[in-house]
Amino acid sequence: MDDPSSNPADPANEEPQQPRVLRDLTTPIYGLFTLGILYTLYVAHQIILPILLAMLLSLLLAPVVKKLYVSWRIPHMISALVLVVLVTGVIAGVGWAVATPALTWAQKAPESLSRLLVGEGTLMQQINEVQRSAEKVEASVQKLSDNKGAQPTAVVLQTDSWRSQLMSQVQSGLAGLALTLALTYFLLVSGDGLIRNFTRQLPRRHRKTVLRITHGSQREIARYLAVVGVSNGSVGVLTGLLCWGIGLPDPAVWGLVAGLARFIPYLGNLLTIGLLAVVSTTTLDTPWMMLLAPVSFVVLTTIVGFFLEPWIHGFRMAINPVIIFVSIFFWGWLWGPLGVLLAVPLMTVIQVVLKQIPSLRPVYRVIAR
Repeated sequence: MDDPSSNPADPANEEPQQPRVLRDLTTPIYGLFTLGILYTLYVAHQIILPILLAMLLSLLLAPVVKKLYVSWRIPHMISALVLVVLVTGVIAGVGWAVATPALTWAQKAPESLSRLLVGEGTLMQQINEVQRSAEKVEASVQKLSDNKGAQPTAVVLQTDSWRSQLMSQVQSGLAGLALTLALTYFLLVSGDGLIRNFTRQLPRRHRKTVLRITHGSQREIARYLAVVGVSNGSVGVLTGLLCWGIGLPDPAVWGLVAGLARFIPYLGNLLTIGLLAVVSTTTLDTPWMMLLAPVSFVVLTTIVGFFLEPWIHGFRMAINPVIIFVSIFFWGWLWGPLGVLLAVPLMTVIQVVLKQIPSLRPVYRVIAR
């Protein structure tokens, strides 16, 4: 006689199907959840970026506020207000110091460029030919538009639309900066209380982990900014000395521009190269001297950016430089230039989180050096 317990048709012997179905759906659900997070980060970037900037800035300034309170009993409200005002003043002062000479020399660029082109007869002749061809094409297009009854006001509308979009972006940037500074102040004043209230709601075994993540993030971000500050400061000093040796005016200003612009990876270097080219063109006479400053800066930033900085960041963060490059590309694709600027600070926080949470330490070991 067959054993009834081995009968597959017996309902009592059937394995429950629901847990296995849930296990099969775990990976797709996690994938959809990840895609939903990425879509939310992309769509809500105007809200997320100011909050994220404020959190990173508060992590950097919070130790200063605590030190002032412990050493001199300065209330958090006063020290936080002073620090936020100092940050605002630094941003405004640097913007004013950089914009004034840049605009001054940019106004002289057309005259110097025309003088340079006039000295080259063949080049000037080719440019005149291109200009005449462009005028003929423009006249033909306008004639065709008139025959079809088209109105030239469409071009004006496009120009106005471009200007309105630019002004809208500027206003959005200023509003985001104001929100970042205001939220930074409130985080410096009440951030510790918020963290304490949050940790009280967690089980006791998780409280120390949250505190370690917070303190570790502060420490690693401070180290990162110290490394980047030394690197960018060195590039700024060398650029200023280079401009002084070539004979460019205001070499200290252009060194400051070079050092500060490098806090914005890639775009900052392009901006500095363009400004050095404009200043060289408006100041120097010989073509090879005009190329000396921008070409020298390209060589300097190539050496620092591709050989020294990845090794320094990877050594300080104990993370493979390939992961750092991938994170720069990813956040830049997601949030544009500001995402490129925030890529490495975000990687420092992610590193601390992966290292402090036991279940995520295998991921940390994979991306470590």
